[in-house]
Amino acid sequence: MFKPTQIAVALGLAGLFAAGAANAQVIKIDGSSTVYPITEAVAEEFQKAKKNAIKVTVGISGTGGGFKKFCRGETDFSNASRPITAKEMEDCKAAGVQYVEMPVAFDALTIVINPKNTFLKQVTVEEMKKLWEPAAQGTVTKWSQVNPAWPDAPVKLFGAGADSGTFEYFTEAMVGKAKSSRGDYTASEDDNVLVQGVSRDVNAIGYFGYAYYAENTAKLKALPVVSPKTGKAVEPSAANVENGTYQPLSRPIFVYVKAASLDKPEVKEFIEFYMKHGAKLTKEVKYVPLPAAAYTGNLDHVAKKKLGTVFGGKNEIGITIEELMKREAKM
Repeated sequence: MFKPTQIAVALGLAGLFAAGAANAQVIKIDGSSTVYPITEAVAEEFQKAKKNAIKVTVGISGTGGGFKKFCRGETDFSNASRPITAKEMEDCKAAGVQYVEMPVAFDALTIVINPKNTFLKQVTVEEMKKLWEPAAQGTVTKWSQVNPAWPDAPVKLFGAGADSGTFEYFTEAMVGKAKSSRGDYTASEDDNVLVQGVSRDVNAIGYFGYAYYAENTAKLKALPVVSPKTGKAVEPSAANVENGTYQPLSRPIFVYVKAASLDKPEVKEFIEFYMKHGAKLTKEVKYVPLPAAAYTGNLDHVAKKKLGTVFGGKNEIGITIEELMKREAKM
């Protein structure tokens, strides 16, 4: 049995802890589920290093959803699995929100199937277009309609939601136009929902960032994609992203920081921590780190407040790490 004095002390301590938590500085981040594993890993290590004196919240509302919050001034950082679009640039400008663009890693956007699927060995861009284009909605419902060599079995589709940068990148790379997709599929901004869906149905196919496949290799099988440049089927892997052969689904992923937030010491500290430890943590969560010069370049851009984007408001399919580095150097 606790004595009243012990209870009073406990309540007093709880009040102090609550006040401390309330007074903790908060860094707000939202956006891409693809970038989430990296930023969340960095946030966890940063909070430990700061003994929780600084709180970092990381949400998952998709790249598009994250930019909506970012351009309304609600967040300090936006995780993005594609560059900021022209419309988002306009929205940010209208709200007086300026930003620094920081590439943090490369991803192998991965097409996955159920491990019990025995007929799919590789896919072409043409086959993916036939399966995912808007005209396929309600009409292409069986595997044999995509390729006569495939069985007369129902196709179950799982993919990113409309607010996802992965959705935009995949549709542009596979269908030829961003956001051009059939709508009769299971869509989610949460990639774990897609993992579960594909792992439970032998006739399922889906797509998401490589990290979610790497965490679930026992439940999923990754499909090699035939490169339009070489005609060779290439599987998603860190090595194939680094050597530029995994095309057209290899892509840079980003973190954007609001220029006004750079006046907060805790935000600058977080960026420094991210760029110092980002490569190691990127590798740990199964993405491809950028060369060291990319992270020091990001710090230089932040220090000099080099605002804007090197992508001009549009996605670019098939950009390599080497090409990205050349462009960043010119910013």
